[in-house]
Amino acid sequence: MSDIQFRKREGGSISISSDFLTVLRTELRGSLCLPDEAGYDDARTIWNAMIDRRPAAVVRCHGASDVMRAVNLARNNGLLVSVRGGGHNISGNAVCEGGLLIDLSPMRSVRVDPKMRTARVEPGVTLGEFDKEAQTFGLATPLGINSTTGVAGLALGGGFGWLSRKFGFTVDNLISADVVTAAGELVQASASANPDLFWAIRGGGGNFGVITSFEFQLHSVGPDLVSGLIIHSFANARELLARYREVAAATPDDLTIWVVLRKAPPLPFLPEDVHGKEILVFAVCYAGAPSKAEEALGPLRALGEPIAEAIDLQPYAAWQTAFDPLLTPGAFNYWKSHNFTTLSDGLFDTLIDYVGTLPTAQCEIFIGQLGGASSRVASNATAYPHREAQFVMNVHTRWLDRAEEQMSIDWARGLFAATAPYATGGVYVNFMPEDETGRVAQAYGGNLARLATLKAKYDPDNLFRVNQNVRPKA
Repeated sequence: MSDIQFRKREGGSISISSDFLTVLRTELRGSLCLPDEAGYDDARTIWNAMIDRRPAAVVRCHGASDVMRAVNLARNNGLLVSVRGGGHNISGNAVCEGGLLIDLSPMRSVRVDPKMRTARVEPGVTLGEFDKEAQTFGLATPLGINSTTGVAGLALGGGFGWLSRKFGFTVDNLISADVVTAAGELVQASASANPDLFWAIRGGGGNFGVITSFEFQLHSVGPDLVSGLIIHSFANARELLARYREVAAATPDDLTIWVVLRKAPPLPFLPEDVHGKEILVFAVCYAGAPSKAEEALGPLRALGEPIAEAIDLQPYAAWQTAFDPLLTPGAFNYWKSHNFTTLSDGLFDTLIDYVGTLPTAQCEIFIGQLGGASSRVASNATAYPHREAQFVMNVHTRWLDRAEEQMSIDWARGLFAATAPYATGGVYVNFMPEDETGRVAQAYGGNLARLATLKAKYDPDNLFRVNQNVRPKA
């Protein structure tokens, strides 16, 4: 085996001897994969097909010791390094070109303590895997809305979903984490151990180390909740959105209502004459007692005359998979996102105009409702800063044919620019595509200066830079 050329962090390349790598293989619990070896393509292939990068080598980790060895290899040789958890991030930062990929996806243990209502979760775990284990005991913590998303990346960026109005963000429910720092040391971060690091990893992304284990607080949830969809004709979208704004302002914390604007997929409960036409969807989840759901949903159900409704008492874990068919891996994806404190009339007019020109049938606009418990946390209590945001808009452009790429991206950028006057200027870091490095300051807001200071403490040479990067304060 010949020596392997790696890309260096600061540019250029370095050759690492095959003999050194052979020794490293024997030291790992997991495996070292080079191009064309088993496991290499699995590790570098991620959810977004736009990302097609080839690292020089992959360490497929089976535990903290493997992570420490990989970090030491990268630091000691100045290698460009990336870290993969679930591989679902839109920007594709899980994979670097020509460097070392630290692959955490084999680390998939979930251990629930039903008495203490806590869960210990490894970084390769997906939301679906976490939910299934916790729901066995009627427990859950706030996560996202797509079961194939990785817990690690979601949590490090903040994390929100159907339970966030009741229980806060994912980071608000993080108790502790085991972190391999840039120095290759395994440390614990919690309110009492390295509290500054604990603050930074709750929203600061992958800038401060590699998490090998998360400990989460769990809550009594379900296992059956009232949830589902109310579908309306798009012809009534302007009035429906205006009335939704009023309903959303009065919803209890138990109820979350998201808006989806897209072309109707061929779902069995939708009339065939609607398939392929623009629709407005209210996606709802009631996290309280099912007996009280009907009263809470009354104002929403009073809006207009829906063309279909599919709301029922169903397992929470099943509802967490409801949008999976629209977000399957292997398609090309590009996102743009804004935060809003309120939904203005001008915003509605712009959205209606752009939904009329959706570039592909797979494209959609999500408006996620926040507020409730997620807003009753100080903006500087965790690194995630955007507690004032009551809504998050995520523009999903998605296509299967490369010929549709430019028009899809142009459409998303146009919608983003047209809706900017109504937004806060902030952005959820997990929704930023790879071309938005200029928005990092907006992602971290008023917490950026403190994050830069902590970056200088825990990663002064910016080893962990393949992310929405916080540069170390000089």
